[in-house]
Amino acid sequence: MAITHTHQANTYSTPSSPAKPKLDLLAPLRRWVDLIEVKNANYAHIICRLIPCDCPFDRDIALFGRKLFHIPPLCELNPLYNEFVGLRFRALSYLADECGEDISQYIC
Repeated sequence: MAITHTHQANTYSTPSSPAKPKLDLLAPLRRWVDLIEVKNANYAHIICRLIPCDCPFDRDIALFGRKLFHIPPLCELNPLYNEFVGLRFRALSYLADECGEDISQYIC
């Protein structure tokens, strides 16, 4: 006599609520930045110089050698932060992979 075991998939349901379309006013700008192709070494160098490798706002404020307070990195508040980081990465990759250049000057 063979014993068979059947598996039943667990299905989880969420309360049904009408899906509200999200209005993303920056979507066209995000797509535009994501579609920028880096095909020129001079252009790649400009991108790497304009987009910093770390947030310039992240710093400690000190007076007489004593830390008063810390300003956290604010760049992530930029709604296009991920797209700019991706563009900088594409520029660095182009310089290193396609042009064979040393990109250590752009790495923090």
